[in-house]
Amino acid sequence: MKRYIPYLQPIGIVFLVLLIDQLIKIWIKTHMAIGDEHHIIGNWFIIHFTENPGMAFGYQFGGNYGKILLSLLRIVAVGLIGWYLYMNIKKGTNLAFVISVSLILAGAMGNIIDSAFYGMIFNDSMFQIAQFMPKGGGYGTFMHGRVVDMFYFPIIEGHFPSWFPIWGSEDFVFFRPVFNIADASISIGVFLILIFQKRIFPEKNSEEETNQTDTVSNE
Repeated sequence: MKRYIPYLQPIGIVFLVLLIDQLIKIWIKTHMAIGDEHHIIGNWFIIHFTENPGMAFGYQFGGNYGKILLSLLRIVAVGLIGWYLYMNIKKGTNLAFVISVSLILAGAMGNIIDSAFYGMIFNDSMFQIAQFMPKGGGYGTFMHGRVVDMFYFPIIEGHFPSWFPIWGSEDFVFFRPVFNIADASISIGVFLILIFQKRIFPEKNSEEETNQTDTVSNE
């Protein structure tokens, strides 16, 4: 039984992120139409319902073929990340790294669920509130679902000065992308790895420091 304990924490992280992510998405899908907004805190924390047929944070490419390719790449990526996570847990890798990879895995899985199944289990949200398992069928087929996004933080709005290259005099918004819990989970996982890389990869960092010291000594 003890050998399974190290796997409980990453499993718990993945399950919790997926649960929160899907509960929010299902609520949004069944209570709002595309374009509907709820201002939570003034004009800088907004729940804005949009659907993304492509990549994270609203980016997209390649039409239907790009959609299928993206879905397949996500599935392959989830498999590789899951295997990588399993091998690192087995080796007793630093807990911070395990948590970070678990967050990335959970985020990738969350968006795959939308892409794979939402087109089959919901009707279209354009100009209406979608129904779960509608009698007439969903708005798409397997792997042709759209990812539900809702968090919008237009913290700073303004205009670029006229002398600014390329975007002179144009409007700008920070932060413009609309995202979901799955996107946030991936970003947090990546940031944790970058911020705590010295703690996560102590052996690699010590080797680099040793090599630098040897180089300075030789000079």
